[in-house]
Amino acid sequence: MVSYDTVAVVDFGGQYAHLISRRIRELKVYSEVIAWDKAPYTLKDLLNLKGIIFSGGPSSIYDENAPKIDASVYSLNIPILGICYGHQLIAAQFDGVVSKADYREYGRIKLIIKKEDRLFKGVGKETIVWMSHGDQVEKLPKGFINLAITQHSKFAAFYNPKRKIYGVQFHPEVVHTVEGKKILKNFLYKVCGCKPNWKASNFIFQAIEEIKKEYNGGKVVCAVSGGLDSTVTAVLVKKVAKDSLVCVFVNNGLLRKGEPESVIKSLNKLGLNIVYVDASERFLKCLKNVADPETKRKVVGETFLEVFDEVAAKHGPFAYLAQGTLYPDVIESAKAGSPAATIKSHHNVGGLPSKLPYKLIEPLRYMYKDEVRRIASKLGLPDSIVKRHPFPGPGLSARIIGEVNEEKLRVSREASAIVEEELKKAGYYGKVWQAFAYVGDDKAVAVVGDTRMYGYMVTVKVVTSRDGMTADWAKLPSKLLEQISQRITNEVKDVASVSYCVSSKPPATIEPQ
Repeated sequence: MVSYDTVAVVDFGGQYAHLISRRIRELKVYSEVIAWDKAPYTLKDLLNLKGIIFSGGPSSIYDENAPKIDASVYSLNIPILGICYGHQLIAAQFDGVVSKADYREYGRIKLIIKKEDRLFKGVGKETIVWMSHGDQVEKLPKGFINLAITQHSKFAAFYNPKRKIYGVQFHPEVVHTVEGKKILKNFLYKVCGCKPNWKASNFIFQAIEEIKKEYNGGKVVCAVSGGLDSTVTAVLVKKVAKDSLVCVFVNNGLLRKGEPESVIKSLNKLGLNIVYVDASERFLKCLKNVADPETKRKVVGETFLEVFDEVAAKHGPFAYLAQGTLYPDVIESAKAGSPAATIKSHHNVGGLPSKLPYKLIEPLRYMYKDEVRRIASKLGLPDSIVKRHPFPGPGLSARIIGEVNEEKLRVSREASAIVEEELKKAGYYGKVWQAFAYVGDDKAVAVVGDTRMYGYMVTVKVVTSRDGMTADWAKLPSKLLEQISQRITNEVKDVASVSYCVSSKPPATIEPQ
């Protein structure tokens, strides 16, 4: 087995903690994310640990229950880089002064490098970085050297040469920091001395080994949607569980146009043991009168498990539940009591009941979508699965504002199909991350022929992204948007108007619900 240099990301609850790990792997260095309170003993168990990065977080270091790192971590004699909250925590724990900022910095900010060091090797004297903080370092601890400033942060980056500890107030992991990748690369290669020998395809062997450790015999049930994540999960688990894996495809009535037929066809070609369940009426009945987005997600998750229980009675019993949970799902579904703020519960993470009758197998839990795509290609999966756009676990219920009903489902389903069709015709489908149409209860007046009509207001959303953690709205040609709009209003009954969403993530999420 190949031994990889490892960099640990200590998670203080920041929404970007896993994005840091993603960027490290992108630079061909293996990384793992560990919880701040488990760091003292977890770090000691990591093989070939070459560096540690403290993530940002939503807390102020002066909050009563603010997460702190045990001082023993600083004695490991391993290079450390603190980002945002991590930057402030380092300063405070070494007796520096951190205070509320007079001017809160958020967004793109100009950083001025005052002293060149290995961390900023090859970075311009002035560069644009992404800031998001309310506290700031007011006074450096003894033995620390100032490296950079902004207009309102006099210690935007620092360094302790004796301990090899760095801190940066900005976020080098986000794409908005122009030279962020170069800064992280400098930390990995020049400061930590890491070798770039990690790649996503190495994960296949590792995932199979992890499944072998978790699997002790018995039947495994895997919910498959025909999408990338669940299909790769099923293929990986099948390599270990063999014929003991039963894949359940549930038609929950919340799927895209023509999806049940196409999914069954593609999964059968992969030789998976498929059990098809049409539970569409059941899901819609459970969602009746439910308008709150979090409640909808939990209803979908609970109903899925109810269906699994019934399948188990016929095809089980099952000892395990395999899921295609990804890193972004985990971080956005942060549990209560965690320093991370909950963005939304994913039906296969926060949407699951606390008392689960199965042991979970989640081989992709620490992977990102683009990494899973590369794994899928290595596994020989067809392009129809590898290049398929992500689809939310709660299905179209995540694209319907308010209560889910047949009428809004029809509008979202038909309109979304038109969006995908037109993007494929124009050669844009493979260039964007997700593309769909969503609808709510708002209506507008329209004139169809000589008749006044009161119909739905449909919103088209198309985004570009690298990993789903951040996203920008796609700048599509106006002619293409016009064609999409005309088709939706002409072909989808009861639609009065079409708008285009120009919100990015953050602050918005990709799915509206």
